[in-house]
Amino acid sequence: MSRIALEFKNIRKRFPHAEADSVSGVSLTVNEGDFVTILGTSGSGKTTMLKMVNRIYESTSGDIFFYGENIKKLKVEDYRRKIGYVIQQIGLFPHMTVADNIATVPKILRWSKEKINARVDELLELVGLPGESYRERYPSQLSGGQQQRIGLARAMAADPQVMLMDEPFGAIDAITRQNLQDELIRIQTKLNKTILFVTHDIHEAFKLGNKVIIMDQGKVQQFDTPYNILFHPANEFVAQLVASENIINRLKILKAETAVQPLTRDPDDSDIYIGKDEFLDSVLSKFFESGRKSIIVKDADGQPVGEIAWDQLNGLLQSQADGAQTGSPSRNGEKVNIHAPIHR
Repeated sequence: MSRIALEFKNIRKRFPHAEADSVSGVSLTVNEGDFVTILGTSGSGKTTMLKMVNRIYESTSGDIFFYGENIKKLKVEDYRRKIGYVIQQIGLFPHMTVADNIATVPKILRWSKEKINARVDELLELVGLPGESYRERYPSQLSGGQQQRIGLARAMAADPQVMLMDEPFGAIDAITRQNLQDELIRIQTKLNKTILFVTHDIHEAFKLGNKVIIMDQGKVQQFDTPYNILFHPANEFVAQLVASENIINRLKILKAETAVQPLTRDPDDSDIYIGKDEFLDSVLSKFFESGRKSIIVKDADGQPVGEIAWDQLNGLLQSQADGAQTGSPSRNGEKVNIHAPIHR
């Protein structure tokens, strides 16, 4: 059973002279190994919530627990070393090499030179930038996407238990952004890190997260799997937020594991198998190609973990055809732009 990595208990944040809370009444738990994306419009409280986790902001009331310990009772410097933090403005030290940038926290922790060098090479390999080619380069010699990879490696250098990521790909071009998203999914699958990832992009939130927090006006509107949010929204705001995503777009950003059902039979040699991280649009194609009534979902070790039935996906297609809503999320009759500029 997974341990609880983070627990929010009735968290509230109101800044001085503000007329309303930036975050209000948030209570939820994040399990170890979860990839939780936080989605909301500008001013919804998502970045404020993230910054309260690493105590850049202190909550006005309520408590946050880190593996069962109240973070207010922990020494800030020691606590932050257990958390990786990646932001849009990467903040690499321009006068330091790639290797020295990654080694920043391990040096503070007084790791041995041999251990630091091994960790730098390990992380460079992990983020797809081999050490022999990149460790002696300077940030100015890297592309924006490469710099963001180094920022991610630096945040992981001391093997933090939790990673906080605040719009890390927001300033990257669309193609590089997609590549970085795919790379992050690969890294998360390999390391099983607990990640909180803030974004204002619906596609990014549902592609990356196995759980998604939808925020509006400082409150959590829904905290659920991408599948349930897309097909079982908790309220009108969430329903209208996701309404612009048609069924094919939805299937492109939902993984097989989000729709898997318990096995109702014993698999045999004629069955088609898919990985749990395969997206549902690919699963749909396999149904069309094979004519099968169900497809077996397997885990990273190749073991069956469940199945997806044709009737299940066909039902989603039919519900879309019968009358999907359109429009932007609304609040008190006012249209809301989910892609509005971010103000922190």
